[in-house]
Amino acid sequence: FQKRGIVCHVLVLVLCLSAAEDFDWTKNNHGSFYYGTFPAGFSWGAGSSAYQTEGAWDKDGKGLSIWDVFSHKKGKIQQNETGDSSCEGYYKVKDDVSLMKELKLNHYRFSISWPRLIPTGIKSDHINEKGIQYYDELIDHLLENKITPIVTLYHWDLPQVLQEKYGGWQNISMVNYFNDYANLCFEKFGNRVKYWITFNNPWSVAVEGYETGEHAPGLKMRGTGAYRAAHHIIKAHAKVWHTYDTQWRAKQKGLVGISLSGDWGEPVDISNQKDIEAAERYVQFYLGWFATPIFHGDYPQVMKDFIGRKSVQQGLGTSRLPTFSPQEKSYIKGTCDFLGIGHFTTRYITQKNYPSGRSSSSYFTDRDLAELVDPRWPDPGSEWLYSVPWGFRRLLNFVKTQYGNPMIYVTENGVSEKMLCTELCDDWRIQYYKDYINEMLKAIKDGVNVKGYTAWSLLDKFEWDEGFSERFGLYYVDFRNKNKPRYPKASVQFYKRIVSSNGFPNQREVENWRRKAVETCSSSNQLLAAARRKSKEHAEMPKVWPVHDEV
Repeated sequence: FQKRGIVCHVLVLVLCLSAAEDFDWTKNNHGSFYYGTFPAGFSWGAGSSAYQTEGAWDKDGKGLSIWDVFSHKKGKIQQNETGDSSCEGYYKVKDDVSLMKELKLNHYRFSISWPRLIPTGIKSDHINEKGIQYYDELIDHLLENKITPIVTLYHWDLPQVLQEKYGGWQNISMVNYFNDYANLCFEKFGNRVKYWITFNNPWSVAVEGYETGEHAPGLKMRGTGAYRAAHHIIKAHAKVWHTYDTQWRAKQKGLVGISLSGDWGEPVDISNQKDIEAAERYVQFYLGWFATPIFHGDYPQVMKDFIGRKSVQQGLGTSRLPTFSPQEKSYIKGTCDFLGIGHFTTRYITQKNYPSGRSSSSYFTDRDLAELVDPRWPDPGSEWLYSVPWGFRRLLNFVKTQYGNPMIYVTENGVSEKMLCTELCDDWRIQYYKDYINEMLKAIKDGVNVKGYTAWSLLDKFEWDEGFSERFGLYYVDFRNKNKPRYPKASVQFYKRIVSSNGFPNQREVENWRRKAVETCSSSNQLLAAARRKSKEHAEMPKVWPVHDEV
């Protein structure tokens, strides 16, 4: 991303959408905090995913995933770290559920590892009973503790055999294999699981897996790979929704949705029509790429126009963006009982024209825009994640106006830090959660139908190509210790108070929470320091840990 000081006279915005009667896009009141509570029955949770937390990558009959293979290739992950053991979540179900209980959570969002259930990805080859047993125990333990499971079927860990045999999501055959796997999950767990998410952030799967190659399977098929992968993912999602609808819904009475990620895009210059259009294009190429087919039956018009035009300029006979047949459009449209939203940050957007050479085509140049950040935005150390709370309310209102106010669950929202030091007093995370959750509360006041919120994430975990250098957890995990002990950060206390109060009762109380949270973390810091000294004496240091001296 270009980091540039830009003049921020961007206090107002006229977004040329079907402007909602009840949301004024021209106002951007960045400073005000709203004291109030969430609707009764609002669900509070935290999340994780299988590859990032489970570890046990080759235990109990689990097959290889594309992430097992990718992370073992030198130079793909920071410090050449892997998720081989990660948080050892596979062995710590009871411990981790007790952390959720401590937080007073209503739900826990986790993912099932496809190769843990079906080692080759192909159901007719072999079903791994030990994998089924593991998720059975996790689900039962959650329910015993009155925590609702929200289950993601695909959080990026495709079985490696499907990648090698068929080219993964580049191949239409994934649709049926994924449907068989989903059907197995409905059969085994659907009597207890009532919230299913087909895919987590398919934008990343497509763009980072098949366009830039930063993520598994690491392919760089510029200008075509991402679009083809996304096309098959959308079809796979629709097929699974229909399978549930026709075979399981009457009996199990659950809901099937998808979790889409989207940063907000704000025009740099709100008096410039080109910037306004570029900002809308940014959101349409991100969230709209998947949401528009699912809610309206086809890709956003702006994607069809821009990619089509650029394909013609390159001398191609057809658009690089695949097309849906009329039958497919009607089959895909409406396949969403609730929409999961993952949201972390915002960008300023301005128009930028890219030439259409055959060699230079890519998803990024197809959009004809540049992304900028305001140097005054808080930046806890992740080069992409700036705290811009007001963007969250705007994104939620965008979803309401574009897609007919669907039922929304916020499936991921949180902030990481990159530090060499162990710091349990995560004041910036408290600030981030306070501000972002408050903007979500304002969105609910605007009439957006948000039913639940998932803090991302319960634990520090393997952060994909960043390895363990980036930490999102409410709980700190000591990866140097082979037992992977968990320690509460200050944000645990603060989030727990929001959950217990179902929002923000009044200013004095909320300020008090913060003070108390920061007081408690200093004793946790001492505990951690003592444990560190002890483990140094035993010198149990795994070879993969980066060579940093802890402060």
